Amino acid sequence: MRILIAEDDSTSRSILTAILKKQGHEVTTVSDGSQALEALDEQDAPLMVILDWVMPFVSGVELCRIIRAKKTNQPPYIILLSGKNEKADIAEGLSAGANDYLTKPFDPIELSARVEVGRRVLNLQAELALKIKQLEQALEEVKTLRGIIPICSFCKQIRDDKGAWSQLESYISKHSDALFSHSICPKCMSEQFPDIEPGKGG
Repeated sequence: MRILIAEDDSTSRSILTAILKKQGHEVTTVSDGSQALEALDEQDAPLMVILDWVMPFVSGVELCRIIRAKKTNQPPYIILLSGKNEKADIAEGLSAGANDYLTKPFDPIELSARVEVGRRVLNLQAELALKIKQLEQALEEVKTLRGIIPICSFCKQIRDDKGAWSQLESYISKHSDALFSHSICPKCMSEQFPDIEPGKGG
């Protein structure tokens, strides 16, 4: 997993990087809040973010608020690092938009466990985004069936939006979950099979 670390202390930054790389993660590091914002604005930015609370230019808490103000289908998972361990500080960090809070000095095992939790959350988030996209596509197809459908007056074939003609059954089956069971109505039975009495099979 790709992880962004924003930490102004070089020692802490090196320790974090070593731990996460040992786990097999791809790590990008920055040393202040403004650099973190630039990294997160890049296309395909990391979705796991570890922020130090106290940093030059933009603090970790303020970064959380800025990140959460942006509308996206896949918001990043944020772990906030801080030497502050009072309940009020933890509550402030979480209220600002952090998903998790880790106090310094952190335990490597605990850090690894919290990153793993974040990875699972991000995977579930990606699956949900895919389901929403599939649902939106399905709703668009339903809207297509509700619109004006060009149909041949003679053979009853339907023209799709690409200009191709297909049988009525094929078109509806493709754009909905409907299944067809063929039968013969009484009128067609009398016209096509006049020798068969109504109600009798042939």
